[in-house]
Amino acid sequence: MVLIDGNNLDLDGFIRVARFGEVLGVAPASMERTAVARAFVDRVVAAGTPVYGINTGFGKLSDVRIDRKDTALLQKNLLMSHACGVGNPLSVEVVRGMMLLRVNALIKGRSGVRPETVLKLVEMLNALVTPVVYEKGSLGASGDLAPLAQMSLPLIGMGEVIVGGVRMPAAEGMRKEGVQPLSGLGAKEGLSLINGTQAMTSIGALALYDCFRLARQADLAASLTFEALGGIPAALDPRVHALRGQQGQIDSAKRILSNLAGSKHVTKPGDKRVQDAYSLRCAPQVHGASLGAFRYVKGIVEAEMNAVTDNPIVFPEEGDAVSAGNFHGQPLALAFDYLGIAAAELADISERRLERLVNPQLSEGLPPFLGTNCGVNSGFMIVQYSAASLVSENKVLAHPASVDSIPSSANQEDHVSMGTIAARKALEIVGNVRKVLAMETMSACQAIDLREPAELGAYTAKAHAAIRRRIPKVECDVVMYPLIEAADEYLRSEDYDREVYGGEPADD
Repeated sequence: MVLIDGNNLDLDGFIRVARFGEVLGVAPASMERTAVARAFVDRVVAAGTPVYGINTGFGKLSDVRIDRKDTALLQKNLLMSHACGVGNPLSVEVVRGMMLLRVNALIKGRSGVRPETVLKLVEMLNALVTPVVYEKGSLGASGDLAPLAQMSLPLIGMGEVIVGGVRMPAAEGMRKEGVQPLSGLGAKEGLSLINGTQAMTSIGALALYDCFRLARQADLAASLTFEALGGIPAALDPRVHALRGQQGQIDSAKRILSNLAGSKHVTKPGDKRVQDAYSLRCAPQVHGASLGAFRYVKGIVEAEMNAVTDNPIVFPEEGDAVSAGNFHGQPLALAFDYLGIAAAELADISERRLERLVNPQLSEGLPPFLGTNCGVNSGFMIVQYSAASLVSENKVLAHPASVDSIPSSANQEDHVSMGTIAARKALEIVGNVRKVLAMETMSACQAIDLREPAELGAYTAKAHAAIRRRIPKVECDVVMYPLIEAADEYLRSEDYDREVYGGEPADD
């Protein structure tokens, strides 16, 4: 079980619930805070004091007073009218992440929802009932309104859900799993459910987790290419990297050197050449810079996981409610743009190493395009084309979303973050990067098998064996895309890290 209290959620716990379906528990003390905040909202409603979102309209309609008898209808209407997402459905793991993050925000006791509303979200998560939420439609300010509204509709039996991989009406899916929808929403609850950054945070957190794995996989791919090209590990000397003092670079160099320990495929300066090209020699500098960026983004993401992003925020101990702007996604928008750029660089340099493997002018005696009977066979020629295409696509996707803004709600919301777009772009970049690394990895293994047999490094030997259990050496031209898909799927799985590194965390 992952037990949360509003303050202790980290990336690891998030992934365990969102991706791997672990049971979620809520600390009793946090539910007590939730109840105290709810009692305050009930007092506001009873007193009739105008407080934004409790007994007023929303956005530009904030000056419209709502009669007490209409407060519940106001919240239902809010969910229905704001459920304007479009495009393809977000993945189950993204939506589970959204639900988890929303629960963690609500139990901080600054939103004013009923405890039973929070527990219903927990019940849905643990019953594996996942709302259908579309990927597009959020501006990343005023909260992720459209996606969070779609996420929340099933709480009152509306919208759609996915149960056992099947999409169906929410009422049917919840009944199937024995989850009873709420009879309705109380004052402020609809607003508390949709004011927040949970869609962008969930998408970005999943991308970030995969980035740490990609960083290690990039080091491993580079290590295999070092061996395939007879690279010179002298450039990995820890004394060199210590003098620069960039921790990501230090760690990347250490990891590549560890991967190559004991290898008989690598060379010394002057054996074949005095120095390597940048894509080998500067791999720690490039990979390490990306790793440093991932670590920076992790700090931003984990802070946001435990943040209050509601509006208005209630302070029951002081009898106050403050309407402000914690729902604005700017910190995440900037971070996820940075994440996408840093991830894209792992593919940029990987594709250059792949080019060196297949180009007979650069491959240190390997056959053209790693094939046999060249001319009749094209070998791995178009593998590099495909990698080059993905790298070029990433350059488009890496253009920052956070520099854009467009006014909404009759210019009341006149600057927005586009943070959800930044997160979605980063996640797409991550998928492209993984494919490029998969292509380099399978190509390096092919190149190694075309060399004279020799002992591989401590971890490269495990990686080579793991790849070969799934992808054979290409003796003559075959249909290539199933091999690329197999390599990509293997790198996506946790099995690759487990078989090579024994389950050690990717960023330890």
